[in-house]
Amino acid sequence: MASTGSTIGPVRILVVEDDPAISAFLVRGLREELHLVDLAEDGPAAERLTGDTSYDAIVLDVNLPGYDGFELCRRLRRDAVQTPVLMLTARDAVADRVTGLNAGADDYLVKPFAFDELLARLRALTRRSGGRPSEDVLRCGPIALDTTTHLVTLEGQAVSLSATEHRLLEHLLRHVGTIVSRDQLAERVWGAEVDLASNVADVYVGYLRRKLKAAGLDAPVIHTIRGLGYMLRAPGSGDPLA
Repeated sequence: MASTGSTIGPVRILVVEDDPAISAFLVRGLREELHLVDLAEDGPAAERLTGDTSYDAIVLDVNLPGYDGFELCRRLRRDAVQTPVLMLTARDAVADRVTGLNAGADDYLVKPFAFDELLARLRALTRRSGGRPSEDVLRCGPIALDTTTHLVTLEGQAVSLSATEHRLLEHLLRHVGTIVSRDQLAERVWGAEVDLASNVADVYVGYLRRKLKAAGLDAPVIHTIRGLGYMLRAPGSGDPLA
């Protein structure tokens, strides 16, 4: 049985932070959680990225070059960008928190903060906005992927995947029975790091198929739909286009 959760793929996050140490900490930590992360170091760069890319959440520092996080948040909401915003700041005065929330931020976290708290707040924001499924475990036939622990199992046995293979499988699991194009995979699994004209999606689909087969999956589940992309279906469910 396939999960009936949201069809949004792995969470894509924009971090807007100009402090190199803090931005490196955030980007590294979020990528270790298997999220797809882009970084902007000033307000104008962040505004350009949100105009070109659909994000599931934005982690936004208040003190930025160009214009600050308050102004950026106002501009995003003025332009009808509804992406959830978690605002970060060293300012802990009530007036500053009110300013951020009135500018359109959805939540507020004061520095220094525990990374686990940031993750929990991001999960809450994306869950409320529809960016995450109600279920914690995505399934298709014998394959299960726990979106909280990141554990992938086949008939209950753990399967070791790279971060990229994990994001690819998660995206396919959120679209069971639906054709997913190579361009969609490139954007949701690799983001700005890959050329849409490359064959990287085909290569990693091959890696994923081989790992699932080596783990004991006999019947194919990732079907190539010639000229269109790929479709994930449970073993024995017949012709994917029938």
